[in-house]
Amino acid sequence: MNDMDKYLKSTPMLDYESAGIVKLIDERGWKKLSEFECIKAVYNYIRDEILFGYNVDDSIPASKVLKDGYGQCNTKGTLFMAILRSCGIPCRIHGFTIDKELQKGAMTGIVYHNAPRNVFHSWVEVYLEGTWYELEAFIVDKPYLDKLQKINKDCTGSFCGFGVAVTDFMNPTIDFNRNNTYIQKEGINQDFGIYDSPDDLLKEHSQEIGPVKAFAYRNLGRHLMNHNVKKIREAKNV
Repeated sequence: MNDMDKYLKSTPMLDYESAGIVKLIDERGWKKLSEFECIKAVYNYIRDEILFGYNVDDSIPASKVLKDGYGQCNTKGTLFMAILRSCGIPCRIHGFTIDKELQKGAMTGIVYHNAPRNVFHSWVEVYLEGTWYELEAFIVDKPYLDKLQKINKDCTGSFCGFGVAVTDFMNPTIDFNRNNTYIQKEGINQDFGIYDSPDDLLKEHSQEIGPVKAFAYRNLGRHLMNHNVKKIREAKNV
């Protein structure tokens, strides 16, 4: 087996044979593009058309993320990887934790107070022309980021909060053009290393949270967080 074949496999989470993903790829014509143009087009789709938001769980398959139409670092990454692999683009996942301070503003009140200090995080690494690129900035959609920048227009340096942690808030590296992209990197506080798939990563690492708090997150916390994110994205007169 070719060394890169493991980065092209489907898995229960990377279920790129599912009807919705097959249809999407066909409609967008991504398989007809060059590798670079394909990565760029899929990246922009994941960043801006799959909105920043919080799903029920990190372990949901790519087809469910697509159906939801929104996601965060881990879930948007799962859909990104599934589409790339279906298009013949090798990719892998890098796991981390980030300090919950990065989520302050998206998380508020009792949700923030009860959240674990270390929040499970990941980015996607994509292989192109002999180089692995670290792609993270697909997490936050541009309309949300644009409003966040307008609301905090006096911030000219680093920024941490509302799902963003960068050193140059007004000019973060969020567009892919054969380069790494980051939007939460400055909040990372623990590195779990590189894995072939999100399935493999979650076998060893996942969000450390008890059953009661997990239930509260799924049924209340994430809905409040999604409300906060939507409120920013749809803010007027800023």
